[in-house]
Amino acid sequence: MNRNYSMELDKIIKDPENRGKKLFLHSCCAPCSSYVLEYLREFFRITVFYFNPNITEQEEYLKRVAEQKRLIEEFNTKAGAESGLVYPIMVEEGKYKKELFFENVRGLESCKEGGERCFVCYELRLSETAKRAKETQADYFTTTLTISPLKNAVKINEIGERLSRERGVAFLPSDFKKKNGYKRSVELSREYGLYRQDYCGCIFSKKEREDRQANAQ
Repeated sequence: MNRNYSMELDKIIKDPENRGKKLFLHSCCAPCSSYVLEYLREFFRITVFYFNPNITEQEEYLKRVAEQKRLIEEFNTKAGAESGLVYPIMVEEGKYKKELFFENVRGLESCKEGGERCFVCYELRLSETAKRAKETQADYFTTTLTISPLKNAVKINEIGERLSRERGVAFLPSDFKKKNGYKRSVELSREYGLYRQDYCGCIFSKKEREDRQANAQ
C-alpha cells in the first residue's frame, strides 16, 4: 500500500503536544526550504542544517549557503516573528567536504540522475542530519529534499526512518511537493529574489544538464 507522507505529517503537526518541539531540518538550498519553513515554522522551533558536500564547486556552494542564510534572516524579520505567531528560525552550517561526497559515490559516477548515486547522496546528508539532531537533543529531524519533483520521496522517507531507528531520534515524514508545495516554493523564490539553480550541485548532475541543453539545440 502506498503511504501518504503528506497526510502523516499533517497528523503530527496538528497534535497540540508537538507544538514548539525542536525540528532539525536539513536544507538542500534556499528555494526548496522556502515553502517548508513557511509551512512548519508555526508548529516547530526549527534549526536549518545546511549540509551539502555534494556541491562540487566551492563558488557555487558559497553562493547557495549565503542565499540560505539571507532567506532565514528575512523570514525572521517579517511580521509575525516578533509577535510570537511563529517561531524564530535558527541556522547551522555543516562542514563543506566535497571529498566526502566523492568517497561515498565512488563506482556510481555513471549512474543516471535519480538513481543509486542519488540514494547514496540522500543517505550521506540525512545521516549527518540525524547525528546532529541527536547531539542537539532535537525532537525530530527531516529534510527539504522531498519538495523536488525530481527527488524520490519514498526513498528519502525510507532512509530517514531507518536512520531514526539507528540514531534514536524521530524522523518527520514528508512529501513537501504535495498540496502545491513545489509551486509555492517557486512563488516564494520569486518574491524573495532567490538564486534558483537548475541542477542539484554535483558535477554529475551539472554534466547531465549541460548535455540536455546541448542536445536541445
